[in-house]
Amino acid sequence: MSKALVLGGGGMAGIAWITGLLHGLAEGGQDVTDVDLIVGTSAGATVAAQLGSRLALQELYARQVHEGRQAAEIMGNVDLDNFGANLKAVLNGVTGFQETRRVLGQFAIEAETVPEAARREVIESRLPSHEWPTGLTLKLVAVDAKSGDLQVFHNDSGVDLVDAVHASCAVPGLWPPVTIGGRQYVDGAARSNTSADLAAGASQALVIAPLGRTELFPCEKPLDAAINELRNGGTEVLVVEPDTASLAAIGRNPADPSTRRPAAEAGRAQGRRLSDSQLA
Repeated sequence: MSKALVLGGGGMAGIAWITGLLHGLAEGGQDVTDVDLIVGTSAGATVAAQLGSRLALQELYARQVHEGRQAAEIMGNVDLDNFGANLKAVLNGVTGFQETRRVLGQFAIEAETVPEAARREVIESRLPSHEWPTGLTLKLVAVDAKSGDLQVFHNDSGVDLVDAVHASCAVPGLWPPVTIGGRQYVDGAARSNTSADLAAGASQALVIAPLGRTELFPCEKPLDAAINELRNGGTEVLVVEPDTASLAAIGRNPADPSTRRPAAEAGRAQGRRLSDSQLA
């Protein structure tokens, strides 16, 4: 029996919430990180790489809630209430998902953001290890900025782990595209906020979605469709979304570093409750 963990996007708050949730589940006797595959998109790619370091969940949690141990982040501004509306002008008249991703990629290339090198330093500081794990397959999701093609970086891609995570976290318009092998890549959420369909073939898949069913961009593989596809293929699927307290902690700007501690604490509390109920 093969097990997959699917970790979706959600900014710095999403990283913290997922980490807290996993820690809370483990404290309640439900360590769900013993899997064969982790599919990570954006925030989920960061957590996937952190889990691949084999650092204990308690330590990963501490790196979210204790100020002296937190990664050196750059303040971002993503207003979830208006993010989609602000892209309407960019995507006006665009048809088809492939073309949508190409337009988003060009938008990202032209946007004024922090330098690529400065953003990479942030990703480096997030990861306890910069090496791909052994005995655990990671699929980190990004999108080619020029072609709009899906790009899945994995253990055997020959790509630096920091670069792969960096690419998966490059939100168009917020962070710069990431250059790998002469190509530029943007956030995997430009394709899907979870890309849960990439867990196909697993016997069981736990999908953790910090933004719930919300898609930041027009999406050909929304979560509900991906879940149906997985189940039709014989995969047992369970989905965890933020509860009311967690949603409040994540807030409307998940790219704000100040959300990390409250989101992690809310995730931990939710994980403890879940360990006694839905995941029991």
